[in-house]
Amino acid sequence: MISVPFAAALATSVLSTSFISGVFGMAGGMILMGLLLAFMPLAPAMALHAITQIASNAARAWLWRQHICWPIVARYAAGALIAALAIAFGPVTPTKPMALIFIGLVSLVGLALPARWTPNVMDPRQAVGCGTLCTALHLTCGVSGPMLDLFFVRSDLGTRQIVATKAAINTGGHLVKLVYFGHALFAGGGAISPVAIVLAIVAALLGTQLSRILLEAIDDACFRQWSQRLIAAIAVVSLAQGVVLQFEELRR
Repeated sequence: MISVPFAAALATSVLSTSFISGVFGMAGGMILMGLLLAFMPLAPAMALHAITQIASNAARAWLWRQHICWPIVARYAAGALIAALAIAFGPVTPTKPMALIFIGLVSLVGLALPARWTPNVMDPRQAVGCGTLCTALHLTCGVSGPMLDLFFVRSDLGTRQIVATKAAINTGGHLVKLVYFGHALFAGGGAISPVAIVLAIVAALLGTQLSRILLEAIDDACFRQWSQRLIAAIAVVSLAQGVVLQFEELRR
């Protein structure tokens, strides 16, 4: 069983972050990861985060399924496979601090570039590149959100198309993460309370359903404006975190 304070904190965290992701298709997952790591060990926190995000993204993808751009999903998946194979058989992978610094810098530079130079997921080759780059970052440092968002923010897709397509992409990504951290959790003899899992899934589904009301009310211009602000904020956090981690490593 889990304590009442933990249950309340978990439900509130998942509900609010699922609502944020349901509206903008971003940010909620990164915020939730930070909250879970604040009151849970790494392996169970990552596994529960993956379960929650699978529920949230799968529900969002189903809710807006008619708006999913499947060619983009397929190209992203091809790039993801390339990254997974490269990391599995490659001799060198970037450190977490350097990956976070890379995410922050590239995201901020990308937002500052003219629209014609900004990465665009509508280009088939860039969609494959997006899958490769984001998956590599996801597997090396656990964060790739700002980079994925950068490829979508100035595309010609509508608001619901962006949210639905990213939800379909993220569902697959979190399934991979669940397999990895779930194996690590069970190998170490750990477990997650079934009550916590059920509570997290219910809160994720409720937050996703509630977000539909606001998503249907905002227009594309407002969506893109706030999306760029969120990308910039998350990029700054990633950059700062990477610099701090790198400084701590150099001091050792």
